[in-house]
Amino acid sequence: MRHLPRRAILALFATTTFAAAARAQEWTRFRGPNGTGLSAAKGVPVAWTEKDFAWRVPIRGESHSQPVIWGDKIFLLTAIDAGRERALLCLRKSDGGELWSKGYALPTHRPGNKNAGHANSSAVVDAQRVIACFVSVDHFYVRSFDHSGTELWSRDLGTFKSQHGHGASPMIYENTVIVTNDQDATSFVTALDLKTGAVVWKTPRRTSSVGTAYCTPVVYQRAGGAPELLLTSWSHGLSSLDAKTGAANWEAPIFDKRMVASAVVAGDLVVGSCGQGGGAGNYLTAVKLGGKGDVSTTHVAYTLKKATPYVPTPLFLDGRLYLISDAGMGSAIEAATGREIWSERLRAEFFGSPVLIDGKIYAPTTKGEMIVLATGDEFKELARNPLGEGTHSTPCVDGGRIYVKTFMHLVCVAGK
Repeated sequence: MRHLPRRAILALFATTTFAAAARAQEWTRFRGPNGTGLSAAKGVPVAWTEKDFAWRVPIRGESHSQPVIWGDKIFLLTAIDAGRERALLCLRKSDGGELWSKGYALPTHRPGNKNAGHANSSAVVDAQRVIACFVSVDHFYVRSFDHSGTELWSRDLGTFKSQHGHGASPMIYENTVIVTNDQDATSFVTALDLKTGAVVWKTPRRTSSVGTAYCTPVVYQRAGGAPELLLTSWSHGLSSLDAKTGAANWEAPIFDKRMVASAVVAGDLVVGSCGQGGGAGNYLTAVKLGGKGDVSTTHVAYTLKKATPYVPTPLFLDGRLYLISDAGMGSAIEAATGREIWSERLRAEFFGSPVLIDGKIYAPTTKGEMIVLATGDEFKELARNPLGEGTHSTPCVDGGRIYVKTFMHLVCVAGK
């Protein structure tokens, strides 16, 4: 074998290292890989005390945002000075130290729900950029930055009307960033060019006086089919758009309440849930994937009305749906039929979505515990762990670490 020049060896090493690092990037968007909430990480602790925190740092302002990670950087949204300034923070993964922040003054609005805030959504990140939404009544800014904090582009999608503020997160698909804008006024879903922010496609959505939805889309592709964006909203129910063009594929407008949780693919079904504060009348419906146009009378597989979540998004693994309801019921459901496998009261309240790590469910509570449950056909509570204070955020997973944005801090728990 001929000897390579030192420059070529270094280039090969850098390329290999970068490829390995890229493969390791897992939690780059809301609910991790394709929004499933499922992590391949090993070594995340099941039980801990506050003494076991790798670190816990205060975060300026208030935020329910889920952190996202690339390389050695954490990106997190927050709202400072009662929401008058919205900021994207970049933190060091090793110790939570702040590397930089980009703040923008925005007119404030008072969310109609005391549990909401001005920084509910999460950023999305790839190897070159991090993209976040900064939303007020008068402006819906989508902004892109490089990893050093330099703004690359900004696009204003217009005004935003909602009873409970903004909460949907952007997602990256191929060379576009997808942004949902289902609100109480003019609504649409749009794809923006990753490099420039130019509009690639824009699909109008029906407008309702209570039309704001908080889902982040997931991508689904049947064998031989085109990639689809799966979304939830009161106006369209469960719906599918062509991921490359925005063209409508099908919809099932079968919900009569607000939709906060994102869609979950469960085999050949997609699952969505609706609800309201207090939990009266909440329900979950599974719809068969595929079809054209309105499939609400042809593709509904089943509807569940017991202990179903409104805000937390379910998990799917090995044929089972795992539900954590706002009011504190944990359930396992046979995904294909809706048959209840087990259901237990967890004596807690939940607004963040659970995640599934190495076959175990991690569910953060509003009172500051991380409840860990076993998966499978029998209910088993494995641990109740402290977070230091309550949270409405969804955990972020990276390697053997789990990160949780609590009300005033960011907490990191690491395996030994």
